[in-house]
Amino acid sequence: MATLTSERRPFVHKINRTVASEVRKQVSRDYGSPQLSKKRAGAHQLVPLTEVVEPVDYEEYVSSHPPGAEPGPLRHLLEFPTDDLELVLQERECATIELAVPEEDSPDPRVRDALGVYTDDWLIIQRKYQRYSTTQTPHNSERQREKQKGLVKQTFELDEAPIDRQDEQDDTKRHSGSLDDTPRGSWASSIFDLKNSTPDPLQPSVLERTAAEDMDRRNTESRLQGRHTDLLGLYTAPDEDEAVERCSIPEVPKEHTGQRIMVKCLSLKFEIEIEPIFGSLALYDVKEKKKISEDFHFDLNSDQMKSLLRPHNPHVAISTLARSAIFSITYPSPDIFLVIKLEKILQQGDIGECCEPYMVMKESDSTKHKEKLDKLRAQAEQMCTRLGRFRMPFAWTAIHLLNIVSSVGGLEHSDSDSDTERKGTWNERKKKGFERMSVGEDMCNFTNFRPATLTVTNFFKQEGERLSDEDLFKYLADMRRPSSVLRRLRPVTAQLKIDISPAPEAPHYCLSPELRHVKPYPDPRVRPTKEVLEFPARYVYTPNTTYRNLLYIYPQTVNFSSRQGSVRNIAVKVQFMAGEDPSQAMPVIFGKSSCAEFCKEAYTPVIYHNKSPEFYEEVKMKIPANLTDNHHLLFTIYHISCQPKQNTPLETPVGYTWIPLMQHGRLRTGSFSLPVLVEKPPPSYSVLTPDVQLPGMKWVDNHKGVFNVEVKAASSVHTQDPHLDRFFTLAYVLEEYSFPFRLKDVVITEANVEAELKASMSALKGALLDTCVRFLHQLMSKLILLIVRPPVIAGQIVNLGRAAFEAMALLVNQIHKNLEGNQDHHGRNNLLASFIHYCFHLPTTELVPPPNVGAAPYELPIHYATLSRATARPSSLVLARSKSISNSNPDLASTPATPDEEVQSILGSKLLHEELALQWVVSTSTVREASLQQAWFFFQLMVKSMAHHLFLSSRLDMPRRQRFPDRFVDDIAALVCAISVDIASRYHKDVELVERLNSSLAFFFNDLLSLMDRGFVFNLIRSYYKQINNKLHTAQNPSSLTALRMDFIRIVCSHEHYITLNLPCATLSPPASPSPSTNSQSSAFSHVLDQGVVSMFELSVLFRQQHFLSGLLLSELSLILEPDREGVFFLHKKAISALHSLLCSHDADPRYTDHQVRSHIAQLYLPLIPIVMETLPQLHDFTDMSPQRVRHASALIDDNDPDNSSISQSVAMAIAFTLPPVAGRQCSSLSAECSRTLLVCFLWVWKNADVGLLERWVSDLSVPQINRLLDLLHLCLSCFEYKGKKTQERINSFTLKKSQDMKARLEEAILGTFGARQEMVRRCRERSPYGCQENVRWRKNVTHWRQNADRVDKTKAEVEQESVVDGNLATEAALIVLDTLEIIVKTVLMSELKESVLVGVLRVLLHSMAGNQSALFLQHCFSTQRALVYKFPEMLFEEDTELCADLCLRLLRHCSSSVSSVRSHASASLYLLMRQNFEIGNNFARVKMQVTMSLSSLVGTSQTFNEEHLRRSLKTILTYAKDDLELRDSPFPEQVQDLVFNLHMILTDTVKMKEHQQDPEMLLDLMYRIAKGYQNSPDLRLTWLQNMAGKHSERGNHAEAAHCLVHSAALVAEYLNMLEDCIYLPIGCVSFQSISSNVLEESAVSDDILSPEEEGICSGKYFSESGLVGLLEQAAASFNMAAMYEAINEVYKILCPIHEANRDFKKLASVHGKLHDAFNKVYNPSSGWERMFGTYFRVGFYGCCFGDLDEQEFVYKEPSITKLAEISYRLEEFYTERFSDDVVTIIKDSNPVDKNKLDPNKAYLQITYVEPFFDTYELKERITYFDKNYNLRTFMYCTPFTLDGRAHGDLHEQYKRKTILTTSHAFPYIKTRINVIHKEEIMLMPMEVAIEDMQKKTQELAFATHQDPADPKMLQMVLQGCVGTTVNQGPLEVAQVFLSEIPDDPKLFRHHNKLRLCFKDLTKRCEDALRKNKSLIGPDQKEYHRELERNYTKLREALCPLINRKIPQLYRPLPLPTTPTQSVPSSLTSPQSLLLKNTPTP
Repeated sequence: MATLTSERRPFVHKINRTVASEVRKQVSRDYGSPQLSKKRAGAHQLVPLTEVVEPVDYEEYVSSHPPGAEPGPLRHLLEFPTDDLELVLQERECATIELAVPEEDSPDPRVRDALGVYTDDWLIIQRKYQRYSTTQTPHNSERQREKQKGLVKQTFELDEAPIDRQDEQDDTKRHSGSLDDTPRGSWASSIFDLKNSTPDPLQPSVLERTAAEDMDRRNTESRLQGRHTDLLGLYTAPDEDEAVERCSIPEVPKEHTGQRIMVKCLSLKFEIEIEPIFGSLALYDVKEKKKISEDFHFDLNSDQMKSLLRPHNPHVAISTLARSAIFSITYPSPDIFLVIKLEKILQQGDIGECCEPYMVMKESDSTKHKEKLDKLRAQAEQMCTRLGRFRMPFAWTAIHLLNIVSSVGGLEHSDSDSDTERKGTWNERKKKGFERMSVGEDMCNFTNFRPATLTVTNFFKQEGERLSDEDLFKYLADMRRPSSVLRRLRPVTAQLKIDISPAPEAPHYCLSPELRHVKPYPDPRVRPTKEVLEFPARYVYTPNTTYRNLLYIYPQTVNFSSRQGSVRNIAVKVQFMAGEDPSQAMPVIFGKSSCAEFCKEAYTPVIYHNKSPEFYEEVKMKIPANLTDNHHLLFTIYHISCQPKQNTPLETPVGYTWIPLMQHGRLRTGSFSLPVLVEKPPPSYSVLTPDVQLPGMKWVDNHKGVFNVEVKAASSVHTQDPHLDRFFTLAYVLEEYSFPFRLKDVVITEANVEAELKASMSALKGALLDTCVRFLHQLMSKLILLIVRPPVIAGQIVNLGRAAFEAMALLVNQIHKNLEGNQDHHGRNNLLASFIHYCFHLPTTELVPPPNVGAAPYELPIHYATLSRATARPSSLVLARSKSISNSNPDLASTPATPDEEVQSILGSKLLHEELALQWVVSTSTVREASLQQAWFFFQLMVKSMAHHLFLSSRLDMPRRQRFPDRFVDDIAALVCAISVDIASRYHKDVELVERLNSSLAFFFNDLLSLMDRGFVFNLIRSYYKQINNKLHTAQNPSSLTALRMDFIRIVCSHEHYITLNLPCATLSPPASPSPSTNSQSSAFSHVLDQGVVSMFELSVLFRQQHFLSGLLLSELSLILEPDREGVFFLHKKAISALHSLLCSHDADPRYTDHQVRSHIAQLYLPLIPIVMETLPQLHDFTDMSPQRVRHASALIDDNDPDNSSISQSVAMAIAFTLPPVAGRQCSSLSAECSRTLLVCFLWVWKNADVGLLERWVSDLSVPQINRLLDLLHLCLSCFEYKGKKTQERINSFTLKKSQDMKARLEEAILGTFGARQEMVRRCRERSPYGCQENVRWRKNVTHWRQNADRVDKTKAEVEQESVVDGNLATEAALIVLDTLEIIVKTVLMSELKESVLVGVLRVLLHSMAGNQSALFLQHCFSTQRALVYKFPEMLFEEDTELCADLCLRLLRHCSSSVSSVRSHASASLYLLMRQNFEIGNNFARVKMQVTMSLSSLVGTSQTFNEEHLRRSLKTILTYAKDDLELRDSPFPEQVQDLVFNLHMILTDTVKMKEHQQDPEMLLDLMYRIAKGYQNSPDLRLTWLQNMAGKHSERGNHAEAAHCLVHSAALVAEYLNMLEDCIYLPIGCVSFQSISSNVLEESAVSDDILSPEEEGICSGKYFSESGLVGLLEQAAASFNMAAMYEAINEVYKILCPIHEANRDFKKLASVHGKLHDAFNKVYNPSSGWERMFGTYFRVGFYGCCFGDLDEQEFVYKEPSITKLAEISYRLEEFYTERFSDDVVTIIKDSNPVDKNKLDPNKAYLQITYVEPFFDTYELKERITYFDKNYNLRTFMYCTPFTLDGRAHGDLHEQYKRKTILTTSHAFPYIKTRINVIHKEEIMLMPMEVAIEDMQKKTQELAFATHQDPADPKMLQMVLQGCVGTTVNQGPLEVAQVFLSEIPDDPKLFRHHNKLRLCFKDLTKRCEDALRKNKSLIGPDQKEYHRELERNYTKLREALCPLINRKIPQLYRPLPLPTTPTQSVPSSLTSPQSLLLKNTPTP
């Protein structure tokens, strides 16, 4: 039969198969047959990484390696589980208690089909284990946080709170001894302190001697205990933006609901109560001019009123008593009104008359109107009895809903927009199309406003002429205007109370629009709430999911104006007739309020005396399930006589008309204008329409349309779309085989049915989209049915496959295009996705027993159409037309009995997936384009069809190769090939399409791996790769193709059985024959052969064949990371993120927790290790903390570039012009984020891989490779180092990540790389709560640019948890590095090249100790370090000294740790280090020296150093020495003790330093003292000098730092000079004198103190020629920063001879260049501010609080331009903080301090500004500004005083004291304050003070006069000060006081004369100044100048007599006779000459 079928296929199908077969041939030509080829490529054939190797024949491999062969946990890695696929029948949720099905059975195929679609269970086929893959369970941060709960907190010293040592400090403060004089503590006290401290617990096995192997084994065991298994669980979750494989399960199809509001009618009261009033509510949208809900009728009448109507409504159904309604609003808008209409019982009189009593009367005036009221009541009662069936319009009002929502005030208007709601999970971000509102509408949020109770008081009476909806819309529009017409009308006053609130989620006691009870409905007797059916304002694109079949009739107008006679009070009776007999009226009309639930007739309200009334009535009916041509609507028009007259009936029929409901298989709806018959219609009228002129009948108004009516249907059965109706009708005609059938004007017969059906299918594209979507499920099911079960016409099969496929493709495409907002991030429409997932299944009627695969995975028996659930669902729903498929073989059905059945049995073999594949392959043009646009849909349809077919035909337990026929397999291959070609060729034109197509294809492959021959799928992947590769070489933009391929492989690899697909247990030896022998089988799981080890770590052909998918992924990564590749950041990110995500899913997968399983998984990633090693130069350098540096970038990038990687070269070029040619490209660097992720993956492999394998691989590495590996480990340590909780609180990690992200986006955009635009569009679509029509770009609160807002303030707990996680990650990463180091050490032992490698290992180890590590890690680290030193002592003690120094420093640092366990291990390590050093050479000079130096540098530099902890560690070391029995009798214990005591001494000094940590001067004094204490130990002195230099540099004291370096250089020079006599080297300190006179103190190092040969002395790196050069270079640099350019010259004078001797011309050139710059800056300063060298202050300390400082005086050097107030404030603040507020006092004057007058409990500071002071002879030498500011030792300050104790007095009593201070060293020195060692005072008498003042004035005047350029303002100021008459104590007053009388005391003669000469000089200078001023002023200052001249003349006249009075005695000795009045020539009396001549001898 099968052969028959395949032979008949082309004939039967009536299509040309050449296309498909050609395509197939082409594929097999290009790629070999899709059936996998058997030959294996030999291992020797090299296939480049860019090409894909031929994969292993998977199925063959699996069948030849049965899982049973592998014991234990590995078994489930070998094959997919048997219950992998699972078929679930999920019961459909039914919202109502009763099933939504019609009461009566229906033969109507429409109803039958609809019920099938609406009531079938969901049929879901799922992959049971898919939950383990990232497609469904993404690794997001929430999941990560969940996993991280319960982590153990690691102990980090960084986070330990420092112990409060305040009391101890206070203590020591009191007793700090004097600084410079005492020796450094006494041994006795030091020993006492040490002996009294307690040691840390000793490490038990430290002193035992064990074999190295045992030690290693023990270390490894303890290291592996309690390790964190899940490394990536500690790392940040993979970037969600990169997770292309994520794919949510579609939402279950459900009925659409909008925003729901509940309206409760509470009460209605009028001023008078005389008759029953009835109300109705409905919503209207004014803007859309549309009524948007059905009517809700309510009755709030009192029982008394209701009783009036009892005769008319004997049975009142509870459903008609509802008073509350739930309205649904899909499109909230500000234009929605709730309209309330009131009606009353019909009575005589028009509406106005009937309203009058309500407007005029009040119940309160009952006495006045009693009679009238009684009369009205009686009248009403009468009317109720007679006309109770009829109503009349009464009044209406409307409520503007926006006012309710906004005036009451929404709870949170922005809530819908707020973060909480917006974040959601990623599949919640999808927005429905109808939720796209415009911005104006987002105010109208009806879901969360505050409930409101309204009282409506004003009603408008109805106008009989204006009752239509058009009029109503005009009124409503008018209502919103301020000057509303309605306001002028007289209202009907009443009180209607209603409640409006958001509807609750699941309200109780609710009835659906069909009056079914909505769950929950606890008690049927309670008054219900009704759900009101919405008529949405615009289309709502949601498929129907429940049975609904309602009809709404709206009579609009009747025009009987031409009709004679009494036809005035017109009522229209509406009936639904099943036939023409009056008894056939059906009870299907819904009752309104307080009446029966259903009735047979309904009347319109009557408008009194109106011949052409308008109506607003709505008649709601349910359509019977079984509509025939006889069903029709009958309208009978009556005249109602309101007055009871004799012989006049109540109602007189005046006309008849009707609407037949079914015509040509369609429900008739729409607007009708019907002619009206005057008499009863004739028999058989119902099959015709009234438009047909019936013979012999009389019509109103000549058969014109006089009755207008509208019919609407709300039906999920009748589509009401001509195209859809036609298609369905034809399909049913075929199914029922009911020929001939009339369809409008065409008669359908067997001959034309095929053509008509095909035409109707192609016409489907013309159908209204909204209707297509509503009937989507039926439409799709019907099209699928036509494909799968082609109908048989006259024994001939009609092949409709192609037409159906085309219709489907175009429909799907149309839905996509128009409903863009309703898609997931892969562009899949949610409606279609949920159709496939839940609704679609292959048609069948048979109960299929589940295939027998162990435990059956199905909870339910599988059944489709026979609904055996115990519900009211009718059993007639069996889809009888489907034919069965035989279980065993779909090609063989049960024995055919008739030719027809035989044909039908052939059809049984038509399978949807086969047909789809075939049609797709052969499709062309628009259909092909449409199917490509929505490829995902057809792929998913095929996949579900394939899976369902496997279940139905019980093929799941068949071998995969036999599951599907070859022709289908070929079609798939051809299809994939064609689509791959499309992707490759269209990627730059149709970016979005290709991106979608690419991911759809990848998902398809992912699905096929669960269904088909996996080797075949691998070959499909290979075929895809080939097509992409072909294009890559010629692509303009290869990055975007690579990105597509990367996404593709990531999706394929996200398969839940990815591990199994990679054959993790396969060996990498190529099988010798296609069928492996038994022994090779058993070896498949034994240990890997040695030659294979290398190929396991490389992307060898073998590796890529056996581990096909992981090989592809790693090859992709390797190619993307190639350094010369175009460095596009986003590709790095893509590739690394894909890898990271996969490893994360392995870590999180409960199936892979076993260690052995993990190591097999890690085997799939071994090549990652060499890949990352290759990438080392491109990785971000985490050791350098400046941002964004690439490792070893110096080799690639110019060092001077400060931030080279801010934007990559290629991007910069792209911005500038176009991309450069590929040749000279820079190395592309990885961002910090990418590097970190890559490194964590690298560590993951090391952690999980098999140790044996790793060892064997490492043993094959060369030394450079091992060194590179060590570099990488070094980088890992820096990368994952713990940053501490405090940093956590400061740093916003999110910003870093996102900025990196934005950089990637920017690069993409600039380089025009693929996906930038649509990436943006897609992201926005996902995130935007506004769908995608908004311009999202600037909606900052929506897009992901609100970087910081996403992590507002973290709670304390979050920060705490983050630090716990970080701590664990840092610890685990460091431990993995330690494991790796152990592996390296173990393998290196065997090789000869171990030295260099071991040094590298130790460096990495030291680096790990240097960082912030947890106590746990440090314990293991110290164990490893001890083992290393134990095994290779020569490495430390014979080779490089630096390693030993570094190790000592690290150990000491940890000896002072605050964590006891760390101290304990560090002390043990340090002790063993000493012991080993001793054992090698019988003393441990090297360790002794290094430890001492380390302590010094530690103390000098570490801020957090704690001496108490270190003291305990020293005690521990002493204890070890005491307990070490082996060495007890050697000198070792004593040497240890000496060393420990010496260290303790240093420590004691440090305690003091600690105290003064905040007092920089004191701190440096202490450091200075410690350095001085090491005068005999050059290494340590050098260490301390460098510590000081460091401290100075930190504080910006560059001159002092330079001097520290000069002192260091001098020290080194002394040592070098002793070592050898070298001409070009400086002769010790003497050579440095020119730089500073202070340097000579370094010469204390002399031969008798040390001999250079002694081991361990002067062994640092600085004690060498290069060290000296380095120090001098640094000094020159510091001088340069201090702007002391002259000193640079002196430094280079020492350096140049060295360079000259070494012929180092490059250095010489550099030196002279620097000198050139320096000299330039000296003579040509760019500004005057650069060279301000310092300001000096004398500071005196008084008071015992100061301890050492009491009564000490210092000169402080402060930064230039420091004001006295500043230093006072600084010191006062500092000491106040130290001693407390009331203790510190500043002495405000500069007078000598009397200690006895001071309060002993206070601390006094005296601060005075001092200036450098030079003797006259010194000034000859000090010429330049620099000279006057360098090498300063003397300073001066002046203090004014009077004899009676005041500071200032009158001129004649004003004295002055000059104090000259000398310091112990010259400034600048190696510290910034220097002791005053000598003090000298000079007293000036009043006259001398005056002389000084006048000289100063004269100098100022001279300077101002000769200034160039001239400064007139300055000149005038000085001049005014001299000649102004008003100047107090001005020149004139001074002259009058001191020169008016000749002094009595001869001692004062000389002073008198000197002052006289000063005045003479002053007048001369004033004259010069005036002359100068005259030349400078403008015309505006002429008057001012004249004033100055006048003043000057007055001054000169006043001074003249005083100046000319000489003292005769003085001139006696002169040999030349002169007259007393003769003056000295002015040329001789310059101020200088005067000074020289007249200076009194002291």
